[in-house]
Amino acid sequence: MHSHQTASDTIAGQIRKHRARLGLNRQQLADECARLGAVDLTYAAITNIETGRRNKEGKRRREVTVDELLVLGLALAVPPLLLVLPLGDEQTVPTVPAADPRDPYTVWKWITGEETPTLAGPLNGRHYVDPRPIAGDGPKWSAAWGTAAYPASLYPEFERRREAVHRAYLRTEATQATRRTDKESHTAAETDYLHRLEELARHINDMNRAGLTIPDLRPNLIEDMQGLDMLDDPDIVNPRGTE
Repeated sequence: MHSHQTASDTIAGQIRKHRARLGLNRQQLADECARLGAVDLTYAAITNIETGRRNKEGKRRREVTVDELLVLGLALAVPPLLLVLPLGDEQTVPTVPAADPRDPYTVWKWITGEETPTLAGPLNGRHYVDPRPIAGDGPKWSAAWGTAAYPASLYPEFERRREAVHRAYLRTEATQATRRTDKESHTAAETDYLHRLEELARHINDMNRAGLTIPDLRPNLIEDMQGLDMLDDPDIVNPRGTE
């Protein structure tokens, strides 16, 4: 049986919670929203959101838009996604009107592209991925989702590899001064740096083949990858200032 609760109901409860956490009244929250440019999130609007007043059909008079979710999260000093998916605070949250509520972390992984949504079911107590083709004769829904979600896995991995290269580079720099007296340590640091750099370059090439914009990199890393001919296209990465 599907819930009549909406995502806006969850957000409303979290707004009240985080207002209390910060010691803000509704007018003060409205002032914070106005400071961020959301002048329509007035005292009256926040009151309507929080109270969840319904019309004759039982629908909320005031839903929360995606734009407002971002503003409210920043105004309340909380990651906006936690307002709609309060990890550790609710056992279930609404998903879509035709599907059952699910635990927040499951839906979190859907929204971030970490997992394919399992909206169908339950069958034998388990939900499963929708097996149908889109619009009856289009691509399989799960395959289309996987293609669209691919960047969601590439960018976090890029950050991890970029940080690993940076740490390896710093270790190389640290052993530079003692390379004559401790050649083994310096050689090991250089070998690790080149290994990490090659891993990052392969990942950049994957992102480039997927048609994705490559985040900026430190100039010395770009120069090393270009000098070692690691990039399919030497001009796909822009330099950024040193950190």
